[in-house]
Amino acid sequence: MIFIDACFKKNVPYTPVWMMRQAGRYLKEYMKVREEAGDFLSLCKDYKRASEVSLQPVDILDVDAAIIFSDILVVPLEMGMDLKFEKGDGPVFSEPLKSLEDIDKLDPNAYKKLSYVYDAISLTREKLSPNKALIGFCGSPWTLATYMIEAKGSKTYAKCKKLIYTNPSLMHTLLKKLSEILKLYLEEQIKAGANAVQIFDSWASALEKDIFFEFSFKYMIEISNYIKEKYPHIPVILFPKGISGYLDGIYGNFDVFGVDWSTPLKTAKEFLSPTYTLQGNMEPCRLYDKQAIKESVCDILEIMKNKAHIFNLGHGILPDIPVENAKYFINLVKELSSK
Repeated sequence: MIFIDACFKKNVPYTPVWMMRQAGRYLKEYMKVREEAGDFLSLCKDYKRASEVSLQPVDILDVDAAIIFSDILVVPLEMGMDLKFEKGDGPVFSEPLKSLEDIDKLDPNAYKKLSYVYDAISLTREKLSPNKALIGFCGSPWTLATYMIEAKGSKTYAKCKKLIYTNPSLMHTLLKKLSEILKLYLEEQIKAGANAVQIFDSWASALEKDIFFEFSFKYMIEISNYIKEKYPHIPVILFPKGISGYLDGIYGNFDVFGVDWSTPLKTAKEFLSPTYTLQGNMEPCRLYDKQAIKESVCDILEIMKNKAHIFNLGHGILPDIPVENAKYFINLVKELSSK
């Protein structure tokens, strides 16, 4: 698999390419399945439909890896929290965490209840071409904690950060509990057929540098260490978003570092290559225009010339991107990087 080879810094015939959120609303085929499923969570729990939409971008765009269709918040859902996806607000927990008693009630065996994710992975791997990789994933403990404490997405993360500064031991208790579950959750994904796993830290940039390394990155590395020790042949990708000023402190046993679009790729290369393969980092809005795509693809390929690289967007694809432009992007990366 070219994607796996690139993760391990092996020679590849071209730069492999996929897109975060590639199974999604910009595809009419996805919207049809989503409508049939009824709502977002029902689609996540229907393993046959989740597999179908995971495979769509591989069939339509010819990306080099599928990522399993799911959501990072199925973990707290199965830990016992009430989760709804509300129009305009996104994911909302009706009873956010407030105390040690709330944390103690969370089910430490939640990973056992996520069979619909593992079934979707097994079915997808069975149907996926042998030369295409399948990526499993989870949210980082910190990012999950923000939703579980704030109840929904936040601009300030004031409740979480208040806890960090006034009761750090309580926050660590939650993060440790999440880390143990996520280790086993990713392990089950690997057993089901995932060829690589990615840990998304969507809200890394909410934390100042020292706090990020203590309350977020430390736990991501703990999870990665667990996976790499047991499954050294499985690449681990870390994607902490928005931490361009913290790259000098990045460390640990993982394989690929996801670079978001706001982080200059030259800076990431300076600090992290060749220790890690870099993944990224085209600005997703460039997909609105073919000339903007071409400029960015050429720039990024030039920066990463002769360095281990996986092409991706610097965040997820947006729902109103023309499919024709997404195809153009994928084909252009392969064409130009193979020369």
